[in-house]
Amino acid sequence: MTAKQDTIIGNARIVLADRVIEHGWVAIADGKVAEFGEGKAPGAAEDAGGDLIMPGLIELHTDHLEAHYVPRPKVFWDPVAAVISYDGQLATSGITTVFDSLRVWREDGAEEVDGRAGVLAKAISVARDENLLRADHFLHLRCEVPMPSVVEEARELIDRPDVRLMSLMDHTPGQRQFRDEVKLRDYYRGKGGGMTDAELDVLFARRFDYQQKYAATNIREIVALAQAYNIPLASHDDTTEENVTDAIKDKVAVAEFPTTMEAARGLHAAGIDILMGAPNVVRGGSHSGNIAAVDLAHEGLLDILSSDYIPSSLLMAALQLPKLVPAIDLASAVRTVTKTPAEATGLDDRGEIAVGRRADLIRVHVARDLPVVRSVWREGGRVA
Repeated sequence: MTAKQDTIIGNARIVLADRVIEHGWVAIADGKVAEFGEGKAPGAAEDAGGDLIMPGLIELHTDHLEAHYVPRPKVFWDPVAAVISYDGQLATSGITTVFDSLRVWREDGAEEVDGRAGVLAKAISVARDENLLRADHFLHLRCEVPMPSVVEEARELIDRPDVRLMSLMDHTPGQRQFRDEVKLRDYYRGKGGGMTDAELDVLFARRFDYQQKYAATNIREIVALAQAYNIPLASHDDTTEENVTDAIKDKVAVAEFPTTMEAARGLHAAGIDILMGAPNVVRGGSHSGNIAAVDLAHEGLLDILSSDYIPSSLLMAALQLPKLVPAIDLASAVRTVTKTPAEATGLDDRGEIAVGRRADLIRVHVARDLPVVRSVWREGGRVA
């Protein structure tokens, strides 16, 4: 071998971007993939026992940090401790790069983590500066466009170097994800002890008012802000032809969780990457009653998976896809959680096992059709 090797992993199934080496090895040097090949490793190697070696997973949209920061209604944990706990769960789920989705808005009367994006962003920075994190963390600013303060709050965070994605969201009742207002009421009733119908009437009336007053102006300003800072944009819950037209006009790179086949087809035709929830794949459908991710996959309309609210679902869904959709092989399925999300967000140094790419790797053992992450390397260093 031509390069000095720091680590060699042998006796493994190596998942490349376009194929799988059924019995092979990969070598790491200076934090990058140095070489890989078929057959017996050329030197002393760590024995992977026939397990999968694949790129570390790349997660573009997870708000799971909130569950660690607010583990019970109105119970706020130490934010740095919450970040460390959340980061550990990500790493042991095989996620080596994560876009932490932070709510960038405040709403009168709302509990939980609304308006606390700054607190969590600071906690992530503290943990990073103290070298406490296993995964590589970027920020995804989730912008609820009808909210009066969303532009101001986005501006407070936009010049951070770790802000790498922004999404345009509108959860006004009766449209997009919650076209069926009954399902939205059920969602709030079951959340954090529930809300009464009278309380929901007040909440919904306020949201209708906000949308009428602020949404159009805020969308223009958020789009302009993202373009000024060269940050990729995502749309959210596209449902209608009008939503697709807006996504194209706003030059979004990723369409998160389209709710209808009509919208997904329009987005795909426009060259916009379609992101769907990994829990949707694992559960066999959407918890909101919208389009199933597997139905999109059957039509070639699924580009990226996101764990959303369950970190372990990302790997589970990727490995289930080839069984659910025979036209998708293992290498293609793994691209939905590695190479494609990296490309969509301009991360050209990771996302596949290729010479010169970051050695963000995971070793995965599969038993009873369930994947278990045995080892995790980030830039060649073992982190789990």
